[in-house]
Amino acid sequence: MNVIEAIYRRRSLGKVKPDPVPRSEIEKLLGAAVQAPNHYKVRPWRFVIVAGEARNRLGEAMASGFHRRFPQVDDTGLDKERAKPLRAPVIIAVGVDRPEEARVVEIENVCAAAAAVQNILLVATELGLAGYWRTGDAARDPEVKEFLGLAADQDLIAFLYLGYPETVPEMPERPGFDDRARWMN
Repeated sequence: MNVIEAIYRRRSLGKVKPDPVPRSEIEKLLGAAVQAPNHYKVRPWRFVIVAGEARNRLGEAMASGFHRRFPQVDDTGLDKERAKPLRAPVIIAVGVDRPEEARVVEIENVCAAAAAVQNILLVATELGLAGYWRTGDAARDPEVKEFLGLAADQDLIAFLYLGYPETVPEMPERPGFDDRARWMN
């Protein structure tokens, strides 16, 4: 599969098989991720790979943070939050370093990390994996960030849920660029 085909085939798929994804495949994804462009070669991305039992611990951190934000939530709501990381056999959480030098602009670090996420999703498509990019309140929760080893003020831009697809998705027509592009000569 060439890159243009991977771009057009990539879809967000939330339904995946529970089959584990081999570490060698995850390493291919991470190897592609770090090829993303980044200003001043600061490599601002942080990847936390959550698999196996660690998904349950992430679920506990998510439920605890959810309960702190919504103390009136019942056990059913907390159980739903706990189960989120179990939707896929592997999750790659993607954090972004804050700039350490005056010349480095924060949004450029975020954009570089987002480009790394896109590289992961494109290579996942090539490898026959399904991926789903999620964020939500958990991505801004200090308790979840602490569990992942990130600082409370560090951006957490993605929970990438990855696994083998349950079904082969249809290729729906996507909008073109004509209404989003303006040519200047």
